[in-house]
Amino acid sequence: MTRIGIFGWGNLGKAVADNLLNFPDMQLKVIFSRRPQVVAAQAPKGIAVASVSDMEKWTDKIDVLLLCSGSATDLPEQTPAAVKLFNVVDSFDTHANIPTHFAAVDKAAKESSHLGLISAGWDPGLFSLSRALFNAFLPNGVDYTFWGKGVSQGHSDAIRRVAGVKRGVQYTVPRDTAIERVRSGEQPALSTREKHLRECFVVAENGADCAKIEAEIKNMPNYFSDYDTVVHFISEEEFEHDHKQMPHGGFVLRSGNNTEEYKSLLELNIKLDSNPHFTSGVLLAYARAVKRLFDNGARGCITVFDVPPSALFVGTPDDMRKHLL
Repeated sequence: MTRIGIFGWGNLGKAVADNLLNFPDMQLKVIFSRRPQVVAAQAPKGIAVASVSDMEKWTDKIDVLLLCSGSATDLPEQTPAAVKLFNVVDSFDTHANIPTHFAAVDKAAKESSHLGLISAGWDPGLFSLSRALFNAFLPNGVDYTFWGKGVSQGHSDAIRRVAGVKRGVQYTVPRDTAIERVRSGEQPALSTREKHLRECFVVAENGADCAKIEAEIKNMPNYFSDYDTVVHFISEEEFEHDHKQMPHGGFVLRSGNNTEEYKSLLELNIKLDSNPHFTSGVLLAYARAVKRLFDNGARGCITVFDVPPSALFVGTPDDMRKHLL
């Protein structure tokens, strides 16, 4: 039985607790929070809730800690600190900063003789594996990744930080015309703007300047300025009715040639009713793998590329050969 801890009680942390019912070889032992009194009223019955300041008291009581915080500011600090005490898994998803994050976690994990796995989820994570396999099997080709249609948690958070915004959500929408060009075998060179549309739904504060809010959103660097962005201002009632769910999905494609005569198109397509609930399943599967690899002597930081599929599977290698191969 793998003993699990959760750090963070947002959408992802709650989804992990829900999803543990599907992982009978795991047991939730504790939830760490900076608001333990608030979380204690929401946590599953019988599960301990502890303050982050008390984490050291749990070092011999859990096998893997799942970090369920945000990538912008929390995980760059939390994961290197936590891996000094526990084996950890996180879902750090700022692609450009993964090498820096890896180096920080690797240093702390090796110093403390722990194992940390970063960037587990569906992208990075499942999509990363698909890109790697597609490149290995079809070396002469071009990669394409499309996200959505779905809620981007990071972009939605960016909207809510704009002055005058009471509530906000952003949907990443892949452009069908771009996807079909790839599927046709054209291998187009697509700009950021050609691949995705960003659609925002905003509840403004009373008296807020909606034109100013829209302009600030559309011109926000690193988030919206490189995209065609549509901003809808709606009532709080409409927001509550239509925009509380967190669906997502996307496509990984590789278009290429085996020879001049023979072409191939490889595609992975996922559709998720709940982004955090699917991501929680990925985190839990990699927690299983981290426990197994740690028991076999692995230390330092690893990614999904370093984990054999057999370490993820609940059954034995015989089971995998019989039912999956």
